[in-house]
Amino acid sequence: MTDTITVTGLVATEPRHITTQNGLTITSFRLASNQRRFDRSQNAWIDGDTNWYTVTAFRQLGMHVASSVRKGERVVVAGRVRQRDWQSDTNKGTTIEIDADTVGHDLTFGRSTFTRTVKAASTTSAEGEGAPAAVQPTGAETQSAPEPVAAETEAVAPF
Repeated sequence: MTDTITVTGLVATEPRHITTQNGLTITSFRLASNQRRFDRSQNAWIDGDTNWYTVTAFRQLGMHVASSVRKGERVVVAGRVRQRDWQSDTNKGTTIEIDADTVGHDLTFGRSTFTRTVKAASTTSAEGEGAPAAVQPTGAETQSAPEPVAAETEAVAPF
């Protein structure tokens, strides 16, 4: 059985991106998530306890996280959760890890611009069946981001 979780929070460390000797892309970062609640007696929002997670993204998702997510940004993460107990010479503890299936910016707190990537075509090569072919960037990857539009001038959707 695989337990899944969806968490919103703040990226607390700069994402760490590595590629293994076998070519596996891995990006990881720490995520701080705390729930806020409204305290009627104080007439104010109160921060709850902070939960800490280690988020790991593999392969294509790992590459996209490394190029898109920065420390201090708010994100939404969904993935498989597991608890890992650890011990060093001086300390012991528990880490909650999320193997991410998806990571995205939390648009409650800001805007984001999406750029679709071109999927590499598979070819038969010396590396074997289905090795990715070289891909030339399309215009989307070379264009600059569109200029933001002021809220007063945004069109109203007809639906």
